[in-house]
Amino acid sequence: MLAKITKLSTALLLGFSLTAPSVNAADQVSLTIVSEFRPLWQRNFNPFAATDRLPTTMQFIYEPLVVFNEMKGGTPHYRLAKKHYFSDDLMSLYFDLREDVKWSDGTPFTADDVVYSLNLAAKGGKTDVQGLSSHILSVHKLSDYRVEVKLTQVNTGIDTQIVRAPIVPRHIFSKAGDLTTFKNENPVGTGPFTNIEVFSWQVYTQCRNPYYYDNDNLAIDCLKSPIIQNNKQLLAAAIKGRLDWTSSFIPNIEEVLLSKNASTKYWFPAAGSASFMVNFKTPNENNRKAFNDIQFRRAFSMAMDREKIVNVAGAGYWSVNEYPSGLGDQFKAWADPQVKSKYGKFNKFDIAGAQILLSTAGYRDIDGDGFVENPDGSKIEFEILVPKGWSDHIQTVEIGIEGLNKIGINAKISTPEFGVLNELVKSADFDAAFTNYFAGANPHRYYYTAFHSEQMDKARFGGHHYIDKDLDKLIDSFNQTADEQEKLNIMHRIENYIGERQITMPVFSSNFNFQYDDVSFKGWFSANNPKAIPVVWPDTPERLLHVLDIEPVKTQ
Repeated sequence: MLAKITKLSTALLLGFSLTAPSVNAADQVSLTIVSEFRPLWQRNFNPFAATDRLPTTMQFIYEPLVVFNEMKGGTPHYRLAKKHYFSDDLMSLYFDLREDVKWSDGTPFTADDVVYSLNLAAKGGKTDVQGLSSHILSVHKLSDYRVEVKLTQVNTGIDTQIVRAPIVPRHIFSKAGDLTTFKNENPVGTGPFTNIEVFSWQVYTQCRNPYYYDNDNLAIDCLKSPIIQNNKQLLAAAIKGRLDWTSSFIPNIEEVLLSKNASTKYWFPAAGSASFMVNFKTPNENNRKAFNDIQFRRAFSMAMDREKIVNVAGAGYWSVNEYPSGLGDQFKAWADPQVKSKYGKFNKFDIAGAQILLSTAGYRDIDGDGFVENPDGSKIEFEILVPKGWSDHIQTVEIGIEGLNKIGINAKISTPEFGVLNELVKSADFDAAFTNYFAGANPHRYYYTAFHSEQMDKARFGGHHYIDKDLDKLIDSFNQTADEQEKLNIMHRIENYIGERQITMPVFSSNFNFQYDDVSFKGWFSANNPKAIPVVWPDTPERLLHVLDIEPVKTQ
């Protein structure tokens, strides 16, 4: 493997050409990662560019105040902050900051940076990448290392959301002009890897921050990110032993990878759910008529062969999700059996039942083309979006379309690049899509990111654009009480609300895909060392904890 590099060669690890850096890289410890599939790298380390930013921007350049360990019930791991707490009336949140932190240009990190950054979120717009503007009333500097965030309402879970907002250097970003177009090509951060030593469209390498406050606990000098466009390319590189840390779906991993590269290990801990969605605001008027009909959505759900999706697309790694609310097995302790009893039949594979449902609702094949039309005779025809290169999700959609075609629904697949898809979904410029969801320490994060109206234009998860203020209030109320029984009761009401309306069409509960090579490195999270979520994908704050535990295997 690639633990030690004497020099970054002009021949990139995947066969691409690359100019060697001018700095002496002797004895540097370089970890080769694949944190996102893209066709090429474009130099943009702006943490507010939610779609265009490079996948190693958050955590590795911009360290968070706190990492809440979802695998350990939300246990806080303090980073830029050393303590946080709510006021007695729960209307203010305080952060006590570390006093030994510097930005990578040597400038001291202080409360001014946190106040500036959180005020950017409070203003809303594109700098509010976590949807915090409706939750933050104001942000105040109480001292050089203490910050108060005044809240608009009681929300005992808002701390886990606020710490996901990028904390950026005020002395850089306040002078950067329009932050929506700022590319931040030479980032200044507080994280472990801020020095961009190599950058081309094929690969980039970011190396150790000389001022990183936790350098004594960091054994990795550089992260190297080669371009990998899809699972097929990743598998080819992994077989040759050219990758250290990846988080990709690899079907039949024992046969196709481990049998060819015995040093590869994997761990697939339980993750969140995944669902089909229709866009209630789609610009196509005919499709919108169908999508806003609950009987159409129920028929859509009944056409999903969940067993086949799990066994074929998921290679048996996933589990069937027949929860009407999409809750999934990970949170079955929160599930209300009455919800499944009332609406479960609409979330089981039943072609004949789906056909009857459509026919009863007035959907007929009027023109004889094999596909049904709306009751008023208008044509229904739509594409289901899924990111290019996501082979497991693509196969899921293909199986789903087989079922839809069987019941007379004319659906096709579309596979844009992830960034393009994300923008289409956020702007409601699409018809249907398939997506996975975040899990969290409890079901609230799933329901908030997937169904709260604040999130409709933030990411792909709420792309259905189904806005219901009563549902918003239910989701918000979960974090407005500290009573655990009341939280469970609220969760049951949320499940019933979503299941009754068939807002999405859940199909499976997924797992975290995580592969690693232990020839050159040790300290990996695993089933025997289950410290936190192990994946290297963006939006996984625990990957910072992971990289701090990884260290090279010493050779004789």
